[in-house]
Amino acid sequence: MTTLNINGKDLSVDADPSTPILWALRDTLGMTGTKFGCGQALCGACTVHLNGQAIRSCITPISAAAGQKITTIEAAVNDKVGKAVHVAWVKHDVAQCGYCQSGQIMSATALLQTKKKPTDADIDAAMAGNICRCGTYVRIRAAIHDAASTLA
Repeated sequence: MTTLNINGKDLSVDADPSTPILWALRDTLGMTGTKFGCGQALCGACTVHLNGQAIRSCITPISAAAGQKITTIEAAVNDKVGKAVHVAWVKHDVAQCGYCQSGQIMSATALLQTKKKPTDADIDAAMAGNICRCGTYVRIRAAIHDAASTLA
């Protein structure tokens, strides 16, 4: 049994310590907002925050998260940065199929929590590991700039 702090709550997970966070969230806890994409940390669909840093939950074992704070897409709008990103995402009609969007939003939120006024290069670097098969990258960048302006 491993205790994980997820979205501010301590939750017990009955899984092998090497189980990726993604599967503990989805299969054990029923939190399906975090998506499975590639299983190799290449696409970013599984992005969550670990102590405020964007990480790939498909390759991070629950043992690495014990005693840490995990934030998922389900709680992303609970702070002003996450809320601003969400509002900007809707305003700029970012999502098409939507599958990658939880990971995109989590990466964008992590960026804006550390960089208040990101440049295009900052955005490209922060979002580089997030793939959008629909190609909404221009709208993603615009939404991040918009959220940064809202927060300024």
